Amino acid sequence: MSEGRNEGQNPQHSTTRMSSGVDPKLLEILVCPLTKTTLEYDAARQELISRQAKLAYPIRDGIPIMLPEEARPLD
Repeated sequence: MSEGRNEGQNPQHSTTRMSSGVDPKLLEILVCPLTKTTLEYDAARQELISRQAKLAYPIRDGIPIMLPEEARPLD
């Protein structure tokens, strides 16, 4: 019953993902869980940077891990 599995889906949704596999629309709406400020995307390190909290949240398998205890402190 895999017939029609992709029907009804926005074809742009699957093609607008960045090389990390993170949907750019998701990156636009995510904020730091501590400060509620916007985040910067670091594609090279696969992290979301919160300058105000001085934390870098990892992106693993295309999924942002928005837990402060998982974040890397910035220098």
